[in-house]
Amino acid sequence: PKPAAPKAAAPAAVAAAASAPGAARAERRVKMNRMRKSIGRSMKEAQNTACMLTTFQEVDMSAIMALRKEYKDEFEAAHGVRLGFMGAFVKASAYGLQQLPAVNAVIDDAKQEIVYRDYADISVAVASPKGLVVPVIRNAQSLSIHEVEGTIGELALRARNDELGMEDMMGGTFTITNGGVFGSLLSTPILNSGFGPQSAILGMHFTKQRAVVLKNGEIAARPVMYLALTYDHRLVDGREAVTFLCLVRDQIEDPRRLILGC
Repeated sequence: PKPAAPKAAAPAAVAAAASAPGAARAERRVKMNRMRKSIGRSMKEAQNTACMLTTFQEVDMSAIMALRKEYKDEFEAAHGVRLGFMGAFVKASAYGLQQLPAVNAVIDDAKQEIVYRDYADISVAVASPKGLVVPVIRNAQSLSIHEVEGTIGELALRARNDELGMEDMMGGTFTITNGGVFGSLLSTPILNSGFGPQSAILGMHFTKQRAVVLKNGEIAARPVMYLALTYDHRLVDGREAVTFLCLVRDQIEDPRRLILGC
């Protein structure tokens, strides 16, 4: 037998809800701004074009948190900028992009060619009055951590003051987004391709105390963050994606690697 169609809400019930005492049922229509429309188009274009796959890794934040706690005041006094975690993740990602060029590359669909880029222009998601925007840190592979932190601070300030232009977001080769600042434990970020073609995006998340089995077999509480890497599987193989995440993890778990470049 043919399944019955779902019943529509009774007109009397709708009318009763609308006339209920104290009910606020107003609606507003607001034109989408240029930034929101551009971001929406880019995300949909990425879904329609790329073969997106996400892989995950966890990172013990103990060492980087201890480093920040010990040196944050000296760092700010010496460089005039605050020491955060994003600078370390940008530098770790820039290192990983140099070691695994495919993650930093892109497919030119029109010419059916792969474009390898020897520089790391890393887009970083920051909040603005118009929503999240992704300004670019140019040549991140050549910057020190304090230069990266200074650039992030400047871009974040300009974003809050609604002073960023489209040119500030064009041309990134890789993106980092941190949903953890809003409490996100895990997500599958979408490629950021609207301001320049990209093949991967790193998602950072909320750091939470978790039970971890140490190398000596003991169980201890450690601050753990889940990392997610969404990548275009047409270009990046699973081996490369996982290796990239492990490189980032290793540098964050042992910050000395950020200085030594290994």
